[in-house]
Amino acid sequence: MTSKLRRLTLTAMAAAALAAPFAAQLSARADEPLKVGFLVKMPEQAWFINEQKAATALGQKDGFSVVNIGTPDGEKVLAAIDNLGAQGAKGFVICAPDVRLGPAIQARAKRYNMKFVTVDDQLVDSTGKPLANVPHLGMSAFKIGNQVGQAISDEMKRRGWKPEEVGALRITDYELPTAKLRTDGATQSLLAGGFRKENIFDAPQKTTDDEGGFNAVSPVLAQHPNIKKWVIFALNEESVLGGVRATEQLHIPAADVIGVGINGAGEAFAEFQKKEPTGFYGTIAVSSTNHGKESTENLVEWIKDGKQPPADTQTTGKLMVRDNWLDVRKELGI
Repeated sequence: MTSKLRRLTLTAMAAAALAAPFAAQLSARADEPLKVGFLVKMPEQAWFINEQKAATALGQKDGFSVVNIGTPDGEKVLAAIDNLGAQGAKGFVICAPDVRLGPAIQARAKRYNMKFVTVDDQLVDSTGKPLANVPHLGMSAFKIGNQVGQAISDEMKRRGWKPEEVGALRITDYELPTAKLRTDGATQSLLAGGFRKENIFDAPQKTTDDEGGFNAVSPVLAQHPNIKKWVIFALNEESVLGGVRATEQLHIPAADVIGVGINGAGEAFAEFQKKEPTGFYGTIAVSSTNHGKESTENLVEWIKDGKQPPADTQTTGKLMVRDNWLDVRKELGI
């Protein structure tokens, strides 16, 4: 064997030796169970806790793993996708903190060849239109809002309230399209039920939690001391509960307040269990458990079988009040 041939042979053998561990690593990664992520904007809220729990339970049942990550801002969203990519995840479910992050999320997912679906809030492109080719599962925001407004109208009539003596606190977040659709839907039903348009007062919120609702409602109540009866609606039950707390601080009797939220989670359950009824009359309950399970199921089927989920799947809810909350909770599995 010539010296040149010997050197080529040794080089090839060395390359093979170096490649062997890498090939073994790839083989080991291929043999690992499927891994997906579940990213939520407010990991401390009961709604998102339930979604992530449902996804994890499905993974344990069907043999894949779920990495749950809280992503309250855009920077954390992109870092979470990088984290999932480094772990070899094949995709993720996301409810983003800002729907306008759509193009950035799509580009980062593409870098790691990951599929992703959205839940609850639908991502939009630079023109504000729903992001193309990203399957979504969420509530029918406008119809859910309609249900809120109808529940308030029905309860006002049951209590014998006259429209001219009632004010409406519309806790708003117009930066979030889903929130606007929900409050617009509620407004439509209220007006159809005879509510006075001039008696609806906007209460812009900075955060979509109890504190945000409280801070939004307090100044509006102070501006209208002549109104003695109030109805309250918003994008979720946390905001409505904050509004109810604001009425309590001003010593407005619970019997003179009708607050109706959206979700059906822990804070509503706690309110219904209080010894005396509060101004929080009810909530349009939607199964966060089903949202978590179905969105994850859709993603995994897409990854495994190439079956892309429907572009937009929308759910509605059921009115949950003090008298039926246990039955509705059982029915919806929440």
